[in-house]
Amino acid sequence: MRYISTRGAWRDAPLPFSAILLEGLAPDGGLAIPESYPRFTAGEIEALRGLAYPRLAHAVLARFITDIPAADLGAIIDRTYTAATFGSADITPVTPLEPGMHLLHASNGPTLAFKDIALQLLGNLFEYVLARDGSRLNILGATSGDTGSSAEYAMRGKRGIRVFMLSPYGRMSPFQQAQMFSLADDNIHNIAIEGVFDDCQDIVKAVSADAEFKHRWHIGTVNSINWARIAAQVVYYFRGYFAVTGKARDRVDFAVPSGNFGNILAGHVAKSLGLPIRRLILATNENDVLDEFFRTGRYRPRKTAETHATSSPSMDISKASNFERYILDIVGRDPVAVRDLWMKMEHDGGFDLAASPYWAMVQASGFVSGRSTHADRIRTIRDVHGRTGVTLDPHTADGVKVAREFLDPEVPLVCVETALPAKFAATIREALGHDPERPAVYADLESRPQRSTVLPPDVARVKDYIVAHAESAS
Repeated sequence: MRYISTRGAWRDAPLPFSAILLEGLAPDGGLAIPESYPRFTAGEIEALRGLAYPRLAHAVLARFITDIPAADLGAIIDRTYTAATFGSADITPVTPLEPGMHLLHASNGPTLAFKDIALQLLGNLFEYVLARDGSRLNILGATSGDTGSSAEYAMRGKRGIRVFMLSPYGRMSPFQQAQMFSLADDNIHNIAIEGVFDDCQDIVKAVSADAEFKHRWHIGTVNSINWARIAAQVVYYFRGYFAVTGKARDRVDFAVPSGNFGNILAGHVAKSLGLPIRRLILATNENDVLDEFFRTGRYRPRKTAETHATSSPSMDISKASNFERYILDIVGRDPVAVRDLWMKMEHDGGFDLAASPYWAMVQASGFVSGRSTHADRIRTIRDVHGRTGVTLDPHTADGVKVAREFLDPEVPLVCVETALPAKFAATIREALGHDPERPAVYADLESRPQRSTVLPPDVARVKDYIVAHAESAS
């Protein structure tokens, strides 16, 4: 398996997995993606039914990771997906929620968010490749709330790795902020940017696009622009499919709350591998750029001032990085078309595919979408808790709200949980009148000492910070 860029780089000399694992953005500003998706036959998919999670992960990931020996990859996966880390050997258990709808529990990792599924693996993959090659890595990331803590908990204490995590100042929940800022590990640096998540993400992309700086300071990424994260998330779509179907070729729908388009892109990839997914139901919050696209064909990222601060803050994103990978598939894998669309977006503020030949491809890709507001998520949390006793976090509530709009009694629907409610106490209190339960390990989280550095949304200032602290770290 070799990798190319969404904008055309590496096509003459595609890269192996280990190279793009550490690379981040391609030199042309594009994202790494497989030359082609490795298809499973119906028989091969059915042969995976019943496998323990690590064995299933190995079967799927081995299609994407061909330059790490099978035994070494298996050992990395076994070390990652354990009951001790994820609460049970099921890793992502699936339980009934209401008639026709199931909940895939992806948030039982150390930071109570689905990002742990990929980032725990990414930390171990980084450590393996860096040790093998005698290299080091300065990780630069951006978070709207969950990626940051998942990445930091996965990378803390890892040999040869330092983490510089950007987050929007004052825009995370108190739990999310404390989860990151209370870490005291020497290799973890939290930078609060005076702006929104999109400002943080733009800085990461700008630094990654500076080839000289990136090479000199060994800059890598853990955001969902890193392909390894997408590949790791593909596994639980297989897991969810097997949990709610009984035989080969049965179809399934998935509902996914989406901000940066990484989680649901993994569903698109799983479908492209041959998994019988009928529909991918995308749910946004008030920042509804993606819902607007799938309803109208118009993709129009919002500016900072237009990005709402909501009660599902991890989705307060108006510029979805992984959308570019999806669009490459829509335009027939033509990197020139992708470059033209992104140039148009930079010049005109967006693009519209509704009247183009590509719109038929979008409609055939299986995506449908909907939007959820604060009132919707409060109502959904309250209703689901009253009916089932299950407490949803606000992002998963957005997913359930939109999923209900597309529920089909003939096809099972799996809603992907994105976080545990403990991270969003204020919203749960508003909905249910009491605080959510939280693991004992986090009982005093918000009262722990916190440390971070506040910077303006300035690429040069962030670079200066990286240089100063990368030099001072061993």
